[in-house]
Amino acid sequence: MSTSKRAQGAGTVLSNIDLDLRDGSFTVVLGPSGCGKTTLLNVIAGFIAPMAGKVTLDGVAVTGPGAERGVVSQDDALLPWQNVAQNIGFGLKLHGLPRDALRDKVDSLLTLTGLSQYADYPLWNISGGMRQRVNLARSLAVDPRFLLLDEPLNAFTRQRMQEYLLQLWTRYDKGMLMITHDITEALFMATDLMQIRGGPGRIETVRALDFGRRFAAGESARAIRNDPAFVRLRDELKTTFFADEGEKI
Repeated sequence: MSTSKRAQGAGTVLSNIDLDLRDGSFTVVLGPSGCGKTTLLNVIAGFIAPMAGKVTLDGVAVTGPGAERGVVSQDDALLPWQNVAQNIGFGLKLHGLPRDALRDKVDSLLTLTGLSQYADYPLWNISGGMRQRVNLARSLAVDPRFLLLDEPLNAFTRQRMQEYLLQLWTRYDKGMLMITHDITEALFMATDLMQIRGGPGRIETVRALDFGRRFAAGESARAIRNDPAFVRLRDELKTTFFADEGEKI
């Protein structure tokens, strides 16, 4: 998937963004609040049309939302009157998938996300982290080629969900794009780290990283986060990129 665009509202929000999302990569967009990260994700998702430039998938212009791009938003927007399994299968049911096929697909996603024993639970009986997994499973149900994650991790479950997302990425083999303002999170998860600076939003640097792949290969999260190379890069970003922003590390 390629993007080259400028998105405008009252003023220019993004300028001269040139980005390639590759199958199987985990691209993380890192930037301070208000720099245009969510606008970028919404343009890629097809929710916003760029005022200039274009978004393409295999050379075909993206003109709106599509099933090949699943979106996981900050607000899970789950249906409170449905249980875990019903929420996961809701989109498939709307698409008219036969009952047996729907049940098989939901069962596989419950297994994949570690929610099998909670299939019949109402949402108010599961934790915030489980709700996040239901949200992910619902997005994966339509088998998107790319998963777009709009700062989906809350403070109470952040570290556990970081590790879970990397495991899911490895097992499910999807291209992922996640936006965040959390430096440690970005370094830990990204295979491709894109830093955006605002006013208007523009790409500052792009780095290839291997910390997430090392975790997926079996190295402990603690060892990775304590790696001198990880600590050095985290501190560099804190002092040079977020010096005036007061953002999290």
